[in-house]
Amino acid sequence: METSKTSLSARQDRHGLESTGDYGSIQSKSGSPVTELVKAQPSTTWRSYIWDTLDKSPEERRFLLKLDGVLLTFASLGYFIKYLDQVNINNAFVSGMKEDMALFGNELNYMQTCWTVGYVLGQVPSNILLTRIRPSVWIPTCEVVWSVMTILLAKCSTTTQLYVLRFFIGTAESAFYPGMQYIIGSWYRKDELAKRSCIFHASGSIGTMFSGYLMAAVHSNLNGVHGYKGWQWLFIIDTVISLPIAVAGFFLLPDLPEITKAWYFSPIEVDIAKKRMEFEGRANRAPYTRAKLKRIFSSWHIYLLTALYVFFNNGGGFGGQPAFQLWLKSKGHSITEINTYPTITSAIAVVATLVYAWTSDTVFRGARWPPIVFSGVVNIIIYSSLAAWDIPDGWKWTCFLLSSLGGGISGLTFAWAHEICKDDNEERAIVTASMNEMAYVFQAWLPLLIWQQVDGPEYPKGYATMVGVAIALICTSFAIRYLQHRKRGGM
Repeated sequence: METSKTSLSARQDRHGLESTGDYGSIQSKSGSPVTELVKAQPSTTWRSYIWDTLDKSPEERRFLLKLDGVLLTFASLGYFIKYLDQVNINNAFVSGMKEDMALFGNELNYMQTCWTVGYVLGQVPSNILLTRIRPSVWIPTCEVVWSVMTILLAKCSTTTQLYVLRFFIGTAESAFYPGMQYIIGSWYRKDELAKRSCIFHASGSIGTMFSGYLMAAVHSNLNGVHGYKGWQWLFIIDTVISLPIAVAGFFLLPDLPEITKAWYFSPIEVDIAKKRMEFEGRANRAPYTRAKLKRIFSSWHIYLLTALYVFFNNGGGFGGQPAFQLWLKSKGHSITEINTYPTITSAIAVVATLVYAWTSDTVFRGARWPPIVFSGVVNIIIYSSLAAWDIPDGWKWTCFLLSSLGGGISGLTFAWAHEICKDDNEERAIVTASMNEMAYVFQAWLPLLIWQQVDGPEYPKGYATMVGVAIALICTSFAIRYLQHRKRGGM
């Protein structure tokens, strides 16, 4: 296990700050100790409803400005390129790849499944590694790997090559989302966490949206250039965009507060970060023991939080199928329209995600379940309508466009997990990885049953199943709320 070898007092002496080795006596430039710069109970005036840093001390505000500027920027750009590289297969498929490679069966399902299997296998081992090695080494390395592999998709001539590459791309990408959620949960307080988790998650919707615009532009301007089809150029350009962002992570990712060596933080800001997590009761890293593992796997945390995320992740998105695009194609729309109209759905997802985050942190005072239940109710209405299918085209447009409203709660589920598991760092890492992993375990096989390519765009089994999943999401949310209140002595 990696630990900092520089003592607190030595760091302070080297920078000319007064210290006797405890938080209360560490002095900032203004002469205030860290215990005065960081409050045990953050203020909640009207300004906090706009942005949560506005009521905090200048020193803590300066620290959060740096943290947001670096960590959130890197997390969002990284998730943007992950989703860009993940969903490009759908845009390529409906933009000539299907016809050029004669993919007229369920090959798209199999490509999605190969990616999912790799994604599933890597998540828990990756998050366990993050509790032992520096995230600033592990996560950027995985990003470089999947970025390079994406460009190789342009040279595939057989479905076997596609399947193999998609498997290894999924394995490399498995480190990013649960890993970054774990890192975000290691730096932010309860009144800050949902907004950051949701801003991070929203960048995936931006990646989906941008992929559609990119495919439309590539098809119009690069199709046939140097002998490559438009869908092949999509993979090439994805890598050109992704690789620089991946390399930047080696220099920007701040690791965790207890081991950070980030060049942009001063010693006093590192100590502010540690004190903030101390007030939150968020545990530092500790050894894995048999007793710890027994405690983790005998608690309701891992099972109900995982179930919640399984229902969220498999309760929308059409099982990875381009349902909206296929419906547009069946209506005779052009390639450009097929790739650009669905980006409206992604834009709606971004707005909904941010609304969920702000209302959870402010209006509901940190409660995560109300927006989650709301999204479940919306899904019941939307997918019941699509299951009927014989509905006016105007309402069908509405259902497709609003189908992304349920996708904005991912950050809330992770924020909830960080708060529930705050007493054990290793439990937090394992639970967050398990949530994402098991969600994709179901995603590996469920679409093969209910979202078959040959059933599109009607998907009678898929839409009906989504109604049941939404009901399960709502019930699980209430169960977690009850058990969390009972744990706190609130019930």
